[in-house]
Amino acid sequence: MALNKVWCALALGFLLPFSCAHTDFFTSIGHMTDLINTEKDLVVSLKDYIKAEESKLEQIKKWAEKLDQLTATATKDPEGFLGHPVNAFKLMKRLNTEWGELESLVLKDMSDGFISNMTIQRQFFPNDEDQTGAAKALLRLQDTYNLDTDTLSRGNLPGVKHKSFLTAEDCFELGKIAYTEADYYHTELWMEQALKQLDEGEVSSADKVYILDYLSYAVYQQGDLGKAMALTKRLLELDPEHQRANGNMKYFEYIMAKEKEGNKSSTDSEEQEKETEVKKKDYLPERRKYEMLCRGEGLKMTPRRQKRLFCRYYDGNRNPRYILGPVKQEDEWDKPRIVRFLDIISDEEIETVKELAKPRLSRATVHDPETGKLTTAHYRVSKSAWLSGYESPVVSRINTRIQDLTGLDVSTAEELQVANYGVGGQYEPHFDFGRKDEPDAFKELGTGNRIATWLFYMSDVSAGGATVFPEVGASVWPRKGTAVFWYNLFPSGEGDYSTRHAACPVLVGNKWVSNKWLHERGQEFRRPCTLSELE
Repeated sequence: MALNKVWCALALGFLLPFSCAHTDFFTSIGHMTDLINTEKDLVVSLKDYIKAEESKLEQIKKWAEKLDQLTATATKDPEGFLGHPVNAFKLMKRLNTEWGELESLVLKDMSDGFISNMTIQRQFFPNDEDQTGAAKALLRLQDTYNLDTDTLSRGNLPGVKHKSFLTAEDCFELGKIAYTEADYYHTELWMEQALKQLDEGEVSSADKVYILDYLSYAVYQQGDLGKAMALTKRLLELDPEHQRANGNMKYFEYIMAKEKEGNKSSTDSEEQEKETEVKKKDYLPERRKYEMLCRGEGLKMTPRRQKRLFCRYYDGNRNPRYILGPVKQEDEWDKPRIVRFLDIISDEEIETVKELAKPRLSRATVHDPETGKLTTAHYRVSKSAWLSGYESPVVSRINTRIQDLTGLDVSTAEELQVANYGVGGQYEPHFDFGRKDEPDAFKELGTGNRIATWLFYMSDVSAGGATVFPEVGASVWPRKGTAVFWYNLFPSGEGDYSTRHAACPVLVGNKWVSNKWLHERGQEFRRPCTLSELE
């Protein structure tokens, strides 16, 4: 601890300046698509500017070529040339008028159209916070899906249609953003990748000295003094006069000398081992399970349990609308019971819902257990919108369908929520229902707790994006046109804690979902209470 205090005290004198950023990337694919169209428009505008400049230069070039020939002839015999009255007149005219016109042409600014368009479009540009958020999304994907920096840098991801790679400068930028978040683990990974690509001969504006400066500090912060010293030596080979590196080197040598003197106690040894372990992402058990499930490495059901899962044609307990045309239903999990309905929403309905939602997509919110109000949260990264049944017959029809197939009253349910998960979009493990220590979770609604969840998948996802239940090891993968349903509460009204679930980050592609949270009020005779607390 004393070591860290000394190092922090030296930060202003030797180390890189500290800065903080507490942002995240909440932009949906829909908004990103708009940005692509904006960039396309700017490219067209830029090409128009280039054509205008080329046209201008072509005129100047023709003028120069014409005068070059004329002056070459005139300078050979100036007196003879000017002896012709027409040549004398034209010389006066050129110098008095035409050179002035050429000057005006040279000074003419052809960039007005492009600059004007740029000014208009700039209001839609992402800002520093968006760039930081996009970088953090990449780091989140790297952790969740166990991607090494080289794989990510080369764009070798499953299911990609348009392969792209990261330059050394891009890797350096990712490392810097991790550094501003005091995330030295990722700082080291990405600064090393940037250095590796430069060592392999990549031509880049990224400077090895700057990279080594960040890298040595990140390594030191994780307890590897020897490696930090070696990196600083390499930096000094490139720039012997580097003030911060020279100061750091003296400090490292001082610490190393103390270690060699044998003044280090066994307690210090154990402390350094703990510090070194910071390099390993020390997640909580739930976090590890969550990430494993996202990668498809979850618990596998025993054959005996699998035999209890069936697929069937379901008529909504003889609902008149489905007796002659039952829907396909299959069991995804047994406890908690999670069922999937197939071909339950058409492509036309999906497009209508998306079009209704797109103009009003905003940062997704969660219920604050203390205030009972909606608020944003760092663990939910998506854009969402709410749709009422009265807005569109399609939404009304969807609500009726949910009521018919669940047997639950939707009049007390929340509005249909539409969510779009873009780059690294996720919703970390959470409960849909309010726990006993959150008595005011849904007080403002006045409809009781969330008894059940209905979730539509409105797109396929190329890679990632599963809905996982870490408590039981279930993974439910997105399939366009399907919906999954589960009860959050037992019939007794007690919460089913095995329904804790999460939306995994989207690795490749984008994910559209819509969900309906059904509440207790109105279900008294549709799903009666039982005498047992857990039934």
